[in-house]
Amino acid sequence: MLAKTLAMLTPPSLEYVFFCNSGTEAVEAALKLARTHDPHKQTIVAALKGFHGKSYGALSVSAKGEFRRPFGAMLPNIEHFPFNDLEELRGKFEWLRTVGEDVGAVLLEPIQGEGGVNIPDEGYLRGVRALCDEFGALFILDEVQTGMGRTGSMFCFEQYGVVPDILCLAKAFGGGVVPAGAVVGTKAVFSRLFKNPFLHTTTFGGNPLACAAAIATINVLIEERLPQRAAEMGARMLAGLREATKDFPDLVVDVRGKGLLMAIEFVDDHTGFELGKLLLERGVLVSGTLVNARVIRIEPPLTIEAAQAEYVCACIKESLAEMSHTAKTGV
Repeated sequence: MLAKTLAMLTPPSLEYVFFCNSGTEAVEAALKLARTHDPHKQTIVAALKGFHGKSYGALSVSAKGEFRRPFGAMLPNIEHFPFNDLEELRGKFEWLRTVGEDVGAVLLEPIQGEGGVNIPDEGYLRGVRALCDEFGALFILDEVQTGMGRTGSMFCFEQYGVVPDILCLAKAFGGGVVPAGAVVGTKAVFSRLFKNPFLHTTTFGGNPLACAAAIATINVLIEERLPQRAAEMGARMLAGLREATKDFPDLVVDVRGKGLLMAIEFVDDHTGFELGKLLLERGVLVSGTLVNARVIRIEPPLTIEAAQAEYVCACIKESLAEMSHTAKTGV
């Protein structure tokens, strides 16, 4: 039932699904599907500042040295390129083909979460899709953080006019209660497993409890129109955050977001840490990033009420005023 539901929710070409327990496992399955798709195209390229998990394959395509260096050599034939730069990506495709290491897949988050809520230019993902088609590579989207309504649509890619060959889901997929993940893909991708489905398996993936939680999550998202609510409340809250931070250009570099995935970027790490601490004292929990503390993420539940959103914005303004006063007076 859950597989059929996902097939109905996603574009027609995404008609097969493999269930797992987490985003990391979803990415691992996607990497294996990509590697088996074309034995002559084994190189996988992923974006700088991207994060996809911490098992060996997922860590290999992630891009933070602090988490990679302690474990020695990563998987071979993994390359990285700057996010939101089509020219760099085209160059990567071309020179890898020149040396005989053709790209088999590009792996991206449509909006980088742990990297600092980095939002692509309007035509970027369409450009990546076009490059993948031109060079015969798969396009993998990691929507573990952006999927399930977070950015204002059920899946973030819907807002950019693209369809991936492989889609990775987890986190909110299980309602934030039960470990659940999924890899959704095309028939061409999954056909490599048709003769021997035991090439990639999982003990607990697709268990009845996880599937029930995922079905319940999807029902609530649809019935309560939570993706649409995320778009409306996100626009309102983003405006509130910009209003709350506008008087502190000495502390705040940028405010950005899509739906209820938002971020504030500061002048340095210390400022981000300090604001997070002051907000916690006021009962507001924010999240840092795996890249640095200059960016804090604001990711409230999709059910956040207007009064709660206003309280968050008021607390941010109050905390920034306190920090600015301390910086100027020393007290």
